Amino acid sequence: VIAPSDHLVMDENAFLEYIHNALSFTSQHEALVTLGIKPTRPDTGYGYIQYHEEQEHSGVYKVKTFTEKPNLELAKTFIKSGDFLWNAGIFIWNVQSILKAFSQHLTDIYEIFEEGRPYYNTEQEIAFIQKAFSMCSNISIDYGVMEKAENVFVIPATFGWSDLGTWASLYANLDRDYLGNAVSGDEVIVHDATDCLIHSRPDKLLVVQGLKNYVVVDTDDVLLIFKKDKEQELKQLVAEVKRKKGERYL
Repeated sequence: VIAPSDHLVMDENAFLEYIHNALSFTSQHEALVTLGIKPTRPDTGYGYIQYHEEQEHSGVYKVKTFTEKPNLELAKTFIKSGDFLWNAGIFIWNVQSILKAFSQHLTDIYEIFEEGRPYYNTEQEIAFIQKAFSMCSNISIDYGVMEKAENVFVIPATFGWSDLGTWASLYANLDRDYLGNAVSGDEVIVHDATDCLIHSRPDKLLVVQGLKNYVVVDTDDVLLIFKKDKEQELKQLVAEVKRKKGERYL
């Protein structure tokens, strides 16, 4: 089981049930399995997985396509179709299946680590691994294997998941007041504002008035204010900052 360490899992028992189902499937099949989260909104911060309607096994479906973070209109189309899931980056497979996949789709990386067989489980292993990693191409498992392999399956899952990787996902998992504001900071005064995410430095007074559905983040050297439903445009804004101001504010 390969899972990110910084994701939010609200229902651990449900999560374990999905994992056990995936382990059962991969113990009997040469399969690469991922957990797909049933989407609750057309979020542009997540990748999407499309799957076939027919079950291969109880709760397990063959993957049709992977799509990286789409624009808002495409995300809305995905949600409406009903056969798309969020890609949580959680993978389950057996050793033989993933080694075979690497040998077929990431041959250069496979060959690099094959050379380390004499060193594994010895005092030389760490030194070899460090050297091997420096020689590997910089590619994700999604691009390198999952989008190319034919034996990829998904389990639609619901267990209170969030990767907290977007402002919208963070807002959805924070406590909010009766006006829908999620406020972080001891010196924040909110007046006539609704449905906002507000984060302030502990040593600075921040007063917010009249905003609706905004994100306001105040750090040491950056003040960020933008509409929550325009988050898909934030990457372009970050690129513009980098182009005009360099790396200083990133």
